[in-house]
Amino acid sequence: MSRRLVLSAAVLLSVGPLIASVSPASAQIFAVAREAEEAANVVDAFHAALETGDTDSALALMSDDVMIFEEGAAERSRAEYASHHLEADAAYAAASESALSRRAGWASGDVAWIVSEGETQGQAGNSATGRLTVETMILKRGADGWRIQHIHWSSRAMPAA
Repeated sequence: MSRRLVLSAAVLLSVGPLIASVSPASAQIFAVAREAEEAANVVDAFHAALETGDTDSALALMSDDVMIFEEGAAERSRAEYASHHLEADAAYAAASESALSRRAGWASGDVAWIVSEGETQGQAGNSATGRLTVETMILKRGADGWRIQHIHWSSRAMPAA
């Protein structure tokens, strides 16, 4: 069995029951294992850097070979992200209000997995937006601490009230 398959199975077995047990959609659930707390702090620091327009700090929290997936597209390095979507992501983060509703996290050795759900209200160009968001970040711990190795972002329009 491949190492990735084993890792994926371990993640699902360890947090799957926790995620499945969450009932109310509006409940705030934060179930980050103690060994993953530092990695979750890096995720939060990344978002804080985007919100304040500190793109250098946001990039410093990513590995050189980070993979970012969003809406069926991929950016395959920190340099590619910096040259394509970083500025737009920072501008959107600065013009938006985001709130986490759920987060889970797990770590084993030098690999951590942080998943977050939330919503964002803000501006995209001249249009007001309301999005339900999900995010998966995989982080790797090295000599410089935890760095983001992979991001997968997905969102959809909020249901009409």
